[in-house]
Amino acid sequence: MGFLEHLDELRSRIIRCAIALAAGMAVAFAFVENIADFVLRPTFAALPAGTNLIMTRPGVGLSFYLDLALLGGVIVAAPVITYQVWRFVAPGLYARERRMMLPILLLATCGTLAGAAFTHYVLFPSAMAFFRSFDSPRMQFMPRVEDTFDLYKNMLIGMVAVFQIPTLVLFLARLGVVTAGFLWRHVRYAVLLSFIAAAVLTPSPDPWNQAIFAAPMMLLYLVSIGIAYLVAPRQAPAAAEAHVRNLKLVFAATVLEQASRQRRLVPKAEGQRAWWKAGDNHRW
Repeated sequence: MGFLEHLDELRSRIIRCAIALAAGMAVAFAFVENIADFVLRPTFAALPAGTNLIMTRPGVGLSFYLDLALLGGVIVAAPVITYQVWRFVAPGLYARERRMMLPILLLATCGTLAGAAFTHYVLFPSAMAFFRSFDSPRMQFMPRVEDTFDLYKNMLIGMVAVFQIPTLVLFLARLGVVTAGFLWRHVRYAVLLSFIAAAVLTPSPDPWNQAIFAAPMMLLYLVSIGIAYLVAPRQAPAAAEAHVRNLKLVFAATVLEQASRQRRLVPKAEGQRAWWKAGDNHRW
């Protein structure tokens, strides 16, 4: 298949994904009130009884419903989009690489669902409860619709990305880029980065809350170490030694070639300098 044929197939796949997304948005918009109730339930649980969110600009409500429909449309159309992407990249993969894609897709799906559930049931409610704690007779907590949904959306995207750590490690370990030993040796850095991420994601300065949010990240890292150990390419000791010996030979040959090239360049450079010096003496 030529380059233009690949572009034509890519265009057709993108069009099909767009049609699936539009159909998913239409289905989600029919249930947008139920989706809004589900998304905003943690917010209303943190607000005083009878309190509602406010809109300060025209069109905010429409934008909120369209964003919810887009979110629901992505979820509904995800199987079709995944299938179209797979049909586009599958012809260029080997049989071994095709077999590797199924566990990657399953693990990515589980990570997405787990990250979304953790955000909706743990992270976002605790954030709204923390912000609600600053309510006083001088300041009444009346969050805007767009601010509330932006906070929910950003937390959702961030935690879904964090829960993809095992998927990323599975892919890299299968390619031989990382190993279980490498991840275990750097576990202290993973703990540090987990607490830094928890401090950023958690609005509360309480170290116990930060520890609660850092614990799933560290657990994911430990799970990733196990995944890297299970999926690492297995080599016999003799084959591994031969592989290391070949790498050393390639490195030594490269060093010798560079040294030989430098020796050839040095006399040539000295001859050019002598020629320029003789030319200068002749001119004088």
